[in-house]
Amino acid sequence: MIELDFSKGNGLLPAIVQEYDTGDVLMLAYINEEAWNRTLETGEAHFFSRSRNKLWHKGESSGHVQKIKAVYADCDNDTVLFQVEQLGGAACHMGYKSCFHKKINKNGDVTIEGDKVFDPEKVYGNE
Repeated sequence: MIELDFSKGNGLLPAIVQEYDTGDVLMLAYINEEAWNRTLETGEAHFFSRSRNKLWHKGESSGHVQKIKAVYADCDNDTVLFQVEQLGGAACHMGYKSCFHKKINKNGDVTIEGDKVFDPEKVYGNE
């Protein structure tokens, strides 16, 4: 079994999430050892929420669960890549397929790419 290096980053490692069949980068989150173990146990992505300071099962509120298809570790064992099947069509809590929907143009202006897949107000209410 691989030993990830949780000694870096105060026990948190970056987890890049990529859509398995398209290669689209969906999001970046963080895992601690508990999230790592829950991900391996359940086959669904779990993370550590820095803002809420707790374990977070992706899709627990929205139903937009991420089913793990493959997991990769980088050469230093301090970053992981989750390749997932994204249920519900969206990873972003703002309703977009990807959290990376803001394209920053050369002049610094921002262009939103893609349409919202869901209305966050209807899914999350006023959390």
